[in-house]
Amino acid sequence: MAAADKLTRRDFLARGGAFLAGGFAAHRLLPSGVLAAPGIPGANDRVAIGFIGAGGRGRQLMKQLPKEGEIIAVCDCLLPRAEDAARQANANWIVYQDHRELLDVKAIDAVVVPTHDHGRALTCIHACQAGKDIYAEKPLTLTVREGRVLANAVRKYKRVFQTGSQQRSMEMNRFACAFVRSGGLGKVHTVQGCNYTGPGVGDRPEQPIPAGLDWDRWCNATRLRPYHRDFHFGWMGWKYYSGGEMTNWGAHGIDQVQWALGTDGDGPVEMWPESEGTNGKVSFRYASGVLLKLELQSGPMGGAIFLGEKGKLTIDRNVFQADPPDLIEDVPPPDAAKVWEGEGWVATLHQKNWLDCIKTRELPSADVEIGHRSISICHLANIARDVGRKLRWDPKRELFVGDDEANTHLDRPRRKGYEYPDPL
Repeated sequence: MAAADKLTRRDFLARGGAFLAGGFAAHRLLPSGVLAAPGIPGANDRVAIGFIGAGGRGRQLMKQLPKEGEIIAVCDCLLPRAEDAARQANANWIVYQDHRELLDVKAIDAVVVPTHDHGRALTCIHACQAGKDIYAEKPLTLTVREGRVLANAVRKYKRVFQTGSQQRSMEMNRFACAFVRSGGLGKVHTVQGCNYTGPGVGDRPEQPIPAGLDWDRWCNATRLRPYHRDFHFGWMGWKYYSGGEMTNWGAHGIDQVQWALGTDGDGPVEMWPESEGTNGKVSFRYASGVLLKLELQSGPMGGAIFLGEKGKLTIDRNVFQADPPDLIEDVPPPDAAKVWEGEGWVATLHQKNWLDCIKTRELPSADVEIGHRSISICHLANIARDVGRKLRWDPKRELFVGDDEANTHLDRPRRKGYEYPDPL
């Protein structure tokens, strides 16, 4: 929106009752169903949403938000990007640069957090403390420790938390993972996954900070490095800010492994690098004896290949394939897959599951503990690559057994002002 039309937090607070009386909050005071039309919830039935992050994925989720939710505010460290999102939507959203100011708005029920990886966990913890329910993109965290602190916060503040692992809401994936979990393959002995690449390291020469960017806040708990566009817009490729494709696509693929093996609240007990380097192959062993081998150079990026006594099942996003073909009967109809096809990574039904659970207070399909446990395995893979040796893992205590040096990789130093809230 134009600068003259932008409603800032200062304007919002100054106008106070006038804004609320004429806008969204007033609708929420009406009896349930008022202003509703067939197939369209009334204002009192809709969940007021704030978006924290207005980049590419954020814009997709904005467009795919179901009618049960209504966006009233947007925030981004790069303020012009938040302003542009509101302008593109032709919406009178409140625009912020600091997510804490957005969280102060009592009219907001819940937030969607499609930020960069290194800023997501602390933002979500602040949202928990503010009493907001949360939909957070994957990967949830930058470290294993971040995930445990976040999960503790969600439980402490009794929030409804959905991880953006939308395959958890896809019928084809649900059916295929349930088939494996219920013994359809017989005893599973091996799972083959992709050898997802890790992040890089290095420096870049300092460049001018773009107008409207709060670079300090963007860096969050990480070291305040000099600004460079490669860091800002290519953060997924840098170890300082992300785990690379291992935590990007790996978050989806490993999540399907956890789901199919029935280990959502657990994890492997051993891991070791099969080849050297930051992109080396990694293997895991579960307590059941199942081997997970991240070794495929091409294959199901959003899933894995499960090998069992009765055959093989390949699971990927919104699709599965059995070998032999007659291994599975009564497969879901093709229409179950078609609802997930379309522009971008369709997440409408996954967001709807979250919005429905906000009303019922039930756990959504990709609760925070699920998201934390799945991405932890991706972090463990990168740690095994870094230390270059076999590691024993205690999934209950979330610690390496008898390896103090490896345990130092489970968390990172946090910059002053971006520490974990205490106690969590």
